[in-house]
Formats: sequence, C-alpha cells, structure tokens
Amino acid sequence: MMAKETLCSREMAKIACKALEDKKGEAVKVIDISEVSVIADYFIIANGTNESQVRALVDNVEEEMGKAGFIVKQSEGYGTGKWVLIDFGDIIVHIFDKENRLFYDLERIWRDGKMIDISDLS
Repeated sequence: MMAKETLCSREMAKIACKALEDKKGEAVKVIDISEVSVIADYFIIANGTNESQVRALVDNVEEEMGKAGFIVKQSEGYGTGKWVLIDFGDIIVHIFDKENRLFYDLERIWRDGKMIDISDLS
C-alpha cells in the first residue's frame, strides 16, 4: 500500500505533467527520486523551444498546481527563462530551454532514480 504522501506527490506530478503537456512542453520526464534522496519524491523535467515558451510552461504549472491547492515553496530562474526550478515540496519541476537541458542532463545525474511513465501516474 502506498503512503499518503506518495499518493499526494503522485497526484502533484500528474497535475504538473498535464500542465506541461497542455502548453506543448517537450520530452516531459518523471523521475522517482524518493529512494535516493530526501529532497523530494519526484523530479519532473521538460523543455520549451525558447524563453517565452519556458515562461509559459512555468506559468501554467504554477496556475494548475495552485488551482489544486499546491503552493510553490520556491522558484528560481524565471527571469532568464533558461532553467526554471519550481519547488512544490514533494515534487520539483525543472523547465529548461533545449540547450540547457542538454548541458545539465538531469536524467543522467539522477539515473539512480526510477523513470516513471507519465501514464502510470493515473
């Protein structure tokens, strides 16, 4: 049986992924880091095609999560639109432009986590 926090974080991840997909976020990935880190249960990673789309993705994630009652604990990088980190506590959303996503390669850095298929969040 899943812990209540895990169910909550799964729901948070599902809402964030839908918000990213609604604004045409590219290569949306979910990594379960709950077994390898205490900072969050999930990392959600996506990229936009340019700074304007990155900001639109961020705005939509924050809006949809807010509607569901989840508050942003911290957000960094919005001004540059190159890598924006949105911390919701149980999940952390990373939205990059293409160049910085390739450069930082969080999927490689967090490869000890478990890749989750977005459809499995439902």
